[in-house]
Amino acid sequence: MITTSPEMVAFFETVRRVAKTDVSALIRGETGTGKEMVAKAIHTLSVRSGRPFLGVNCATFTLELLASELFGHVRGAFTGAVKDRAGLFARADGGTLFLDEIAEIDPGIQAQLLRVLQEKTFVPVGGTDPIRVDVRVLAATHKALRTEVERGRFRADLMYRIRVVPLFLPPLRDRLGDVEALAWHFVDELNERGLRRVDAIEEAVFEAMLAHDWPGNVRELRNVVEHAFAVGEGPVLRVGELTPELRGEPPPSPHKTARDLERERLLEALRETGGRKGEAAKLLGISRSTLWRKCREHQL
Repeated sequence: MITTSPEMVAFFETVRRVAKTDVSALIRGETGTGKEMVAKAIHTLSVRSGRPFLGVNCATFTLELLASELFGHVRGAFTGAVKDRAGLFARADGGTLFLDEIAEIDPGIQAQLLRVLQEKTFVPVGGTDPIRVDVRVLAATHKALRTEVERGRFRADLMYRIRVVPLFLPPLRDRLGDVEALAWHFVDELNERGLRRVDAIEEAVFEAMLAHDWPGNVRELRNVVEHAFAVGEGPVLRVGELTPELRGEPPPSPHKTARDLERERLLEALRETGGRKGEAAKLLGISRSTLWRKCREHQL
């Protein structure tokens, strides 16, 4: 994991210690902070590393589909169940199961999940015979489970079972020292793909990044770097290649086309550089010839 933050170094040390045990852990953090990456790290550092690591986002399934996804079903259990199907608990036997957005699980599923954690057995949907499994459960949420318990939306006994060790992932805005390190990490990854080679990043890029609030956290940062790779050219990643949010531009009008927006960017760059196309091309992160071609297309 990539970090320069003392708090994150301490966090990763806790992760390393938790990995050596076999207890359940609850990873809490905002969307995009990397909760699944933490779960994978715990699995990789544990004695279960040679066994399966499987994950599911509980918020993306209906009650019936989530029950089938977790516990499997037998033939004829419901319309469309034409054959037996093993669920995630059966397939993860001996390994680790990661339950993302666990706060969204229906109370009925919560009861079944509690049984697996307490008795290490479950019954497939439509089945009658219990199946014994040995699975470590790691869960994640962006909500406070205690609040969900107080509001009657989550079982207290299940909360205590899954949060033997609570792990809190801080948002990226609280560890801005990691922004540059992570940005370079993503640049290195994208360089490996061979579509573009970036060897330098403008200082203005980091200034814009440090001024941003990062509501999407690490996932948003990766998206920003990928955007810059896609729209820019050359070995220097420039501020003009960043997403509109980081350049301080207002959201685009829903009535404007992509061509309209491109024309506006060209005009703005030419205004800022006093019409000097070479400087405008650098500001936009494109070659001079590309700028000339785009200007002809837009009759500028």
